Amino acid sequence: MHKDATIFIAGASGMVGSALIRKLLSSGYTNIVGSYHSRVPNYGPIPSEKAVGGPAPINLLRVDLIRQDEVRGCFDAIQPQYVILAAARVGGIQANNDLPGQFIYENLSIQSHVIHAAYRAGVERLLFLGSSCIYPKKTPQPMREEHLLTGPLEPTNEPYAIAKIAGLKMCEAYNRQYNTRFVALMPTNLYGPNDNYDPDHSHVLPALIRRFHEAKRRGDPEVVVWGSGRPRREFLYVDDLADACLHVLALDNQLIEETFLNYPSPCFVNVGAGKDIAIRDLAEMVGQVIGYEGEICFDPSKPDGTPQKLLDLSRMSKLGWRAKTSLTAGIGLAHKWYLRHEH
Repeated sequence: MHKDATIFIAGASGMVGSALIRKLLSSGYTNIVGSYHSRVPNYGPIPSEKAVGGPAPINLLRVDLIRQDEVRGCFDAIQPQYVILAAARVGGIQANNDLPGQFIYENLSIQSHVIHAAYRAGVERLLFLGSSCIYPKKTPQPMREEHLLTGPLEPTNEPYAIAKIAGLKMCEAYNRQYNTRFVALMPTNLYGPNDNYDPDHSHVLPALIRRFHEAKRRGDPEVVVWGSGRPRREFLYVDDLADACLHVLALDNQLIEETFLNYPSPCFVNVGAGKDIAIRDLAEMVGQVIGYEGEICFDPSKPDGTPQKLLDLSRMSKLGWRAKTSLTAGIGLAHKWYLRHEH
């Protein structure tokens, strides 16, 4: 990508969108457009017109991506060359259980509107971000891209998973019919700055960070963690994902065609850290990083979810990319961000 290419980040205020903006700014890109829905994003100091020798490198637009007319108007106005679809309705087990209709409706709407608008605008490349929950509950480990649609999904997040599967299949269908270059990455569990730390609707790692932090501050003698502690999960620091996105968008056309556009091979590639950890061990690691010295208990009456989720990273490795941030270091960085923003 040229440094002055128009790059549109759909969902620029979320955890992934914020990481993408940070990565693009630090890499010298000068024509970034980001959409937000209600929360105005704060990326810290942004280079000024004087600093970059021209217009400020980022333009933020308030766009309701669930409304097709607003998405079309946005694309008509900015005419992006590259699009990264990072916007989504996301949450942990409880949020998926409580809001299944909202999760499937909003994600299907956002994806359909942005992907179709990108086709209408003739963008050079679109990158769709999915989730490792697209794989069947009992997928062999580690999970390969070819395992998609080979069995039933995990019931607790099925609506969200179906929406994400529809998004990547829409990319695949448009590539076949319209010769677009729409590609997808399927990241594992993400965490980092701007994560959702809501006590009821967050994912497991931010939930643990908040729970242990508050327990330490109150002097609680124990922390209760949902489930048995046996399930295993893989975690990727969100800035590593942003780096992977730019790595893929910068690939030459031949690699894009061989990896993503060679139907019926999958049009997506897994991206993760390459190792998983039991929730029990994760809880102990979070406690150690935060400095909590009480007991850790587990509540087996709460759902465990999928027994294991570890991605096979063979295809991504062939593209020359791997994660850089260790889990311990990433948890420390996430906790520091939480300390600065907990109020």
